[in-house]
Amino acid sequence: MTAMSTRSEASPTRASGGLPSGDFIIDATALTKTYRMGTNEVHALRAVDLKVRAGEMIAVMGASGSGKSTLMNMLGCLDTPDSGSYLLDGVRVEGLSTNELADIRNQKLGFVFQGFNLLARTTAIDNVELPLLYDRTHRWSNPRATAIEALKKVGLGDRLDHVPSELSGGQQQRVAIARALVTSPRLLLADEPTGNLDSRTSVEIMALFQELNDEGITILLVTHEGDISRYAKRFIEMRDGRIIRDEDVDDRHIASVDLLTVDDPELAGTP
Repeated sequence: MTAMSTRSEASPTRASGGLPSGDFIIDATALTKTYRMGTNEVHALRAVDLKVRAGEMIAVMGASGSGKSTLMNMLGCLDTPDSGSYLLDGVRVEGLSTNELADIRNQKLGFVFQGFNLLARTTAIDNVELPLLYDRTHRWSNPRATAIEALKKVGLGDRLDHVPSELSGGQQQRVAIARALVTSPRLLLADEPTGNLDSRTSVEIMALFQELNDEGITILLVTHEGDISRYAKRFIEMRDGRIIRDEDVDDRHIASVDLLTVDDPELAGTP
């Protein structure tokens, strides 16, 4: 069992220009979302408060229907709450138009999904370059070179011209991570990023996430695997649309160290 300690987070004061002090990437207050299906109402989020500082790495867990996926969609600007407020890197999200939300996603967020979501007949480099082509700010003078650097960063500099069917599951997820990183996002959101991977490959992906987090990238991942949550710095548990636990991980595992013993059960159990 991963040891935890309860968090205490004071409410931030506001700096000039509306930005939250303390460099909060996520500043969400009383997020509420109800889905209506016929005469039935599903309360997916019930007045959820969440603050995330730059540089954190957080694992969100909960049973099916707990609200964790809905929360991820809200934080990723893929859906909007019925009520509550959300500031993403100082930008107030509620009330933004569809195009403005798309720009926020492209400029401030990177997404990694369980199913990789790669274009099947498209090479690794073309998959990674795609978000740069949709950037209406034209920040990237050489999108191709930027995509190559992102793939090199995740260890796939020698797989640029491979299509997904020519890559292993772990390599496909690395391409997906490179695609998420290529726009230099402020926040990386990962939804069950190890759900389709074997044990060793899962630890390899978590080692990459920890390396990226050590470089300053803020990461929030949803997982149903307790052994994956131990690689985070902070643990959140949801139930019935509410956050019921929010704690620091006291005995955080280092994935690069675990890789040394993941194939040897006897060593893996050594204290």
